[in-house]
Amino acid sequence: MQPIRCKAGSLGTHSPCNPVPISFFCALQCAACGFTLQPSKVNNSRTSPIARRPHNAPPQRDTGPRVNDRIRATEIRLIGAEGENVGVVTPERAMVMADDAGLDLVEISPNATPPVCKIMDFGKFKYETQKREAEARKKQKIIEIKEVKFRPNTDTNDYEVKMRNVYKFLENGDKVKVTLRFRGREMAHQNLGRELLERVAEDTKEHGKVENFPKMEGRQMVMLIGPLPQKG
Repeated sequence: MQPIRCKAGSLGTHSPCNPVPISFFCALQCAACGFTLQPSKVNNSRTSPIARRPHNAPPQRDTGPRVNDRIRATEIRLIGAEGENVGVVTPERAMVMADDAGLDLVEISPNATPPVCKIMDFGKFKYETQKREAEARKKQKIIEIKEVKFRPNTDTNDYEVKMRNVYKFLENGDKVKVTLRFRGREMAHQNLGRELLERVAEDTKEHGKVENFPKMEGRQMVMLIGPLPQKG
């Protein structure tokens, strides 16, 4: 067995346990005082390898366009800094032209034959691309499903109030889930509920379109109405 030492001290100095061959009692004593056992060194060389935690982080992938010396094609179709068509050249020749202009060589159409590259300011190009993507995300409409609940015996005034909410949701581009819940003996008169939902569908035909027609889900009848496509 190898002699051991505690992290709290070294051989020949104050230590929670003596530098003797490892035993179950010594291991318990070191564990109780919170110290880690390490094999000692012989002739200033470690007698056993250090266990290292494996690094499982996946490698980072560059999803952007290839730039400068990362372009792998043997020939490229080059577009100059002013937008002029230079023609088919080698990447090395294009790199020299880009260096002379103080700009970068960027591969803008990698799937073309040969790939199309342009001399440009890559930092500016990347900034403008991110800006366009951010503006596109702002314009995206997240469609939500709003729920409006009816009862088989909904009176005229209550019906009009609920329908105003339906119109408002559809005009905002959201879908509307119309639910009608039956209680007790009302289950025997499902035809009344279907007639009410058909009335809702008729009243909303200028604002939306029925996507899911009335159907029973447990003790409630459900209908889904989507907004009409917005005119250009």
